[in-house]
Amino acid sequence: MSEQTAPASRLYELSLVVPHNGAFAVADLLEGLGADIEDQPHTAPDPAFMPAHDSPLSVTFFEVPGTADFRVSALFSEPPVTETIARFLGPLIDSLALSQPALSITAIDDRDWVSESLKELPAIAAGRFHIAGTHTLAEARRCAIRLQIDAGQAFGTGHHETTTGCLLALDYLARQRAFSTILDLGCGTGILAMAAAKLWHRQVLASDIDPVAIQVTRQNARLNGLAALTRPVVAAGFRAAALTRNAPYDLIIANILARPLMSLAYPLSHHLARDGVAVLSGLLASQVPAILAAYRMQGIYLRRRICLGDWCTLILGR
Repeated sequence: MSEQTAPASRLYELSLVVPHNGAFAVADLLEGLGADIEDQPHTAPDPAFMPAHDSPLSVTFFEVPGTADFRVSALFSEPPVTETIARFLGPLIDSLALSQPALSITAIDDRDWVSESLKELPAIAAGRFHIAGTHTLAEARRCAIRLQIDAGQAFGTGHHETTTGCLLALDYLARQRAFSTILDLGCGTGILAMAAAKLWHRQVLASDIDPVAIQVTRQNARLNGLAALTRPVVAAGFRAAALTRNAPYDLIIANILARPLMSLAYPLSHHLARDGVAVLSGLLASQVPAILAAYRMQGIYLRRRICLGDWCTLILGR
């Protein structure tokens, strides 16, 4: 009897297109999909809340070329229920005064699904940094700090304004002072950890809640000759022995989302050195006042902001 090839496992990508001012908020809400629906009261057989919907495996968003819109995508292991998710997103969509976006679902093979959508991304320049895939890395100017990032499974290629803002912030800080104990919290593909390692030639602790991101960060560090200076670890927030052992940090980089940055204000302040600096990003300009208020309560104040379009990166210190 002839051997049969096992069918590829299937994943399900739910996507929607929203204006730029709603992309972060929609992605942020989808990140907490499973937990938030489970918390709803089950007093009536409402199909929007019963049964609880599975959380997405990952959420990404990319600019739609030639428009002011972003495509937000969430990856699920089971087919998502569009009616449930539409009702879940409804209050946010209404509060942002957006038209109800169409939700589409695509079944895909479980492979480098992000890689397929990133193959044609161009190189980017941010300060002294040149971030590119193999095919365009050689185009960097001779004095540039080069980082090779090829399309992969984890999110974070440097093409969004939030990552670019962080690279500009690190470039600025490198002209001001040196750092020796550095943490990249929520490292994604490890771009910012590697950028810091390049600038200060110190080992950088790179943490992420996603094991795939840690695997990709480790691969990228080896690819860029930075394996000895990049230490990837799986960790949720600051709840990991590796993060506690290495504290306090004189530089903490966190390019995540507004809601987790708010909740991290207190633990971050306890892991930041007395003269430490925090680079925070993943923020719309409208979210900056709330972030600054949360960190002021911990004795951490704004030193500089970098805004690119509607997105802001904050440099904070005690």
